[in-house]
Amino acid sequence: MAEPLNVLYRTFDGFERALATQVAHFQGLHPGVTVHLEHCGPEELYERMIGQDGAHAGQYDVMLSLTDWLPQLMKRGGLVRLNGYLAADPPEDWPDGWSESMKALQHDASGNVFGMAYHDGPEMFHYRSDLFGNAREQAAFRRAYGYDLHVPLTWDEFLDVARFFTRPGEGLWGAVVAGQPDGHNNVYDFLIHLWSRGGRLLDEKLRPAFDSPEGVAALRFYTDLLTIHQVTPPDAMAWDSVLSGIAYADGKGAMMWNWSGFAATAELPPSRIIGMNRCTTIPRGAGPKGRHMSLNVYWVLGILAGSPRPDLAWQFIKETASREMDKVTSLSGGTGTRLSTWRDPQIQAQFRYYEAIEEVHRNVESPPGLPEYPAMNEVLSDMTKSTVSGAKGVEEALRDASQACAQILAEAGYLG
Repeated sequence: MAEPLNVLYRTFDGFERALATQVAHFQGLHPGVTVHLEHCGPEELYERMIGQDGAHAGQYDVMLSLTDWLPQLMKRGGLVRLNGYLAADPPEDWPDGWSESMKALQHDASGNVFGMAYHDGPEMFHYRSDLFGNAREQAAFRRAYGYDLHVPLTWDEFLDVARFFTRPGEGLWGAVVAGQPDGHNNVYDFLIHLWSRGGRLLDEKLRPAFDSPEGVAALRFYTDLLTIHQVTPPDAMAWDSVLSGIAYADGKGAMMWNWSGFAATAELPPSRIIGMNRCTTIPRGAGPKGRHMSLNVYWVLGILAGSPRPDLAWQFIKETASREMDKVTSLSGGTGTRLSTWRDPQIQAQFRYYEAIEEVHRNVESPPGLPEYPAMNEVLSDMTKSTVSGAKGVEEALRDASQACAQILAEAGYLG
């Protein structure tokens, strides 16, 4: 009788294609093993494995986890520590085959490791090179705005370009945005706008610091982009990161900031913009504190504490982290995490964003590595939802969210 291995992952076509190949490869190496794959959306995945403590239930062996969730999983003992496996039977090229940014978020404070990076962020700025490089578009933009059309360096320039390319009659909008208030991109987008204006989520004493001039500017820009400027498709409020990436690949937007992996979606059928997408750094705030900054979170494969087959689970994770299988992740529409993949000439030729990914990784921030962060994330999600819906003004929403986050942190003992 075949030995089973049960893997739970986040719904995404790129993951589905990659894992199908990786499972077939693994089963070829282990003929007596049958790998069962199951997927669900990120909110359900979090609720099942963390909210309902499915990590200890024994139903699954391997979980694809967002790095935001790891502090909570580590605190609860939901994942198997990988130190022994890494020392005795490491993946190919461990540890130098990965950038530091791809190894840092799955560690606890003592240096224990609880996952192997599978799919990379960070967020990158995507733009249509066919539109920006068109001589007629360049001339028309200069007549309208008085300066040359170029990939925007600031959010003010971004808004000019978004207005210019918004042409609903042609099915084209200036920007594609993942506006669904699902606690994912709506929160990350606020953080990007905050950080790119020089703001902070928490100060050095772990006190909320986002109810600030930079926070006001960030939340107002995000809210107005979705509600006033009319430069995003009308369906944007129903789109999560995946659907917005698909919409961009369908030619509905001139620009998008989103996870780097959606550049791969733009280069694979049925995309209508194959060969037309380019990626670069995200715009900065126009003020003196403005900086080009991205957000780094990523997905890792970890062994669940309840797994009855942890050794077999490690063999699957180890093999999936190999050079060959990491490249499969990229070729399937995900984003590989190894330096060998980022630097691979074939990958760079097919997916141009890999030319910039190491540079983007040099200027990234991540949400705080606290077990309480998922609760704070929900507060921030509700904050953006309240301003976009009109239930609250920007200042009120920031004040309420700051107070709610302070209470979460105080109850956890971080604030005196």
